[in-house]
Amino acid sequence: MAMTLRLPEELDRDLEDLAAERHMSKSALLVEAARQLVEKSRREAVIERGFQFALVHDREALERLADA
Repeated sequence: MAMTLRLPEELDRDLEDLAAERHMSKSALLVEAARQLVEKSRREAVIERGFQFALVHDREALERLADA
């Protein structure tokens, strides 16, 4: 899907430089950055669900550890 993205001039220049350094287009660079952001968000959600599960199901053990 096509998308128009307006960037501040300084950020656009920085992306242009980084894309040139990595021998890739700005578009490819931004696609990769978006993928990494989505994956990071997914990992954080999994960690948060695990943390919440532990708080609920292991509350007693966590309280004993806190008292130790």
